[in-house]
Amino acid sequence: MEINKLVRPNILKLKPYSSARSEFTGEGSVFLDANESPFENDYNRYPDPLQNKVKEKISGIKNISKESIFLGNGSDEAIDLLFRIFCNPGKDNVIAIAPTYGMYEVCADINDVEYRSVNLDANFDIDTEAVLARTDGNSKIIFLCSPNNPTGNLLNREKMLTLINEFKGIVVVDEAYIDFAPQESFINLIPKYSNLVVLQTFSKAWGQASVRLGMAYSSPEIISYFNKVKYPYNINILTQRHILKVLEDKGLVESQTKEILAQKEYLIEQLNKMAKVKKIFPSSANFVLVRIDDADNVYQKLVDKGIIVRNRSKITLCDGCLRITVGREDENKNLINALSQI
Repeated sequence: MEINKLVRPNILKLKPYSSARSEFTGEGSVFLDANESPFENDYNRYPDPLQNKVKEKISGIKNISKESIFLGNGSDEAIDLLFRIFCNPGKDNVIAIAPTYGMYEVCADINDVEYRSVNLDANFDIDTEAVLARTDGNSKIIFLCSPNNPTGNLLNREKMLTLINEFKGIVVVDEAYIDFAPQESFINLIPKYSNLVVLQTFSKAWGQASVRLGMAYSSPEIISYFNKVKYPYNINILTQRHILKVLEDKGLVESQTKEILAQKEYLIEQLNKMAKVKKIFPSSANFVLVRIDDADNVYQKLVDKGIIVRNRSKITLCDGCLRITVGREDENKNLINALSQI
């Protein structure tokens, strides 16, 4: 696929801002190029605009070249950049499943891009024919979240591959919860598919939600457009240094992920004993979607007890549902005790 034919004409012609730190890379002893303060205090210099040390570390962990990695201020920055790179305002459209992560639609609205949603089936899976039927000559992106939010399930891999193969645009696979799932990442397929973008994050399994660091993986060509459009210093030095330390302790992340998955099984087991719980949907994430009697009332009574879950009752196909994040053992027991008293 010729990616440059999908890119907005103004982005193709764009001459990106050239920062002092992008014009010179290497070692130096006297830096008089960036109008920085000369008084060293550990923060007086601009950070690496391409976060090379962080990308090198991620590259080794994910087994992908650093030229195929973009780092953003959360995955939301990468999502927004996809619209700004590929979608002409007032003309183009994107397609997404429903229900799914709400920022796709928010970014579409901000960028004046038509957002077309296609409902999942009764099992919260993709109807590939329905998705492709919603596309036309101005369709630029399909968003697929797997494991999906708020449903928690993995989408059918073969159906996703059908869309990647047949859609004449960009397919974004959002894998924010992939570390909790039994399925391998789509990252391994990036060399095969020039139109594939995979999103991941440090917010979930890595436990770094407040740090705000997301990753986009794709072909070096697409990543070059991300780097062309992004703000010069989008990832500050505090974040870069912190994440380098976090990446040194992958064992901790793995052990915490195992504990969360074990606690998820406990939570499901206890919820299944409750008459008020009508259905627990299959989950490959760190949360469960639960259909429950009088969900609005249950939600409010949990709030009154200081226990906050997410009320998804008004979301497409999620009527009467609460989304419950798996917590620590004591938190999960508090939730179960509270529910048993409602």
